[in-house]
Amino acid sequence: MKIITVKKGKILQRKGDLNTKVYIVESGLLRSYIIDDKGKEHIYMFGAENWLVTDNCDIDTPCQLFIDALEDSSIKVATKEELKNSNPDIEPLLRRLNTMQNRIIMLMSSNATIRYLHFIETYPDIVQRIPQKMIASYLGITPEALSRVRNELAHRK
Repeated sequence: MKIITVKKGKILQRKGDLNTKVYIVESGLLRSYIIDDKGKEHIYMFGAENWLVTDNCDIDTPCQLFIDALEDSSIKVATKEELKNSNPDIEPLLRRLNTMQNRIIMLMSSNATIRYLHFIETYPDIVQRIPQKMIASYLGITPEALSRVRNELAHRK
């Protein structure tokens, strides 16, 4: 892995960039965050010494997160391909991390309707197999709120 030094305020990645980098903090502090449609910033995570910071989306997929340096930092940088080539068993872990990242971002910045539509898209085969109470819990809303969302969506069609 290549080691680089970045100054406080340096943006390492912007939303929409093709995501190929993985950063491991040697010294300093990084953060990753999103800016929602209303311009509100939502911090996904901080990365201090020995933390790995990356956007967990698939290679060659536009990233969702901004990553910047909160302090002057020394970081190791590798591409995801290099990481995968050095450890072929990491692919399933990256896929799970991608799913978790998407869920966290949805919970931080999306309304209940968008979260429900994303749930249906992510888990189309289980929507009818689990109780609505569990779906509501997963979405971070009450069963009553889920019922309202479903009714609103039914009336849109």
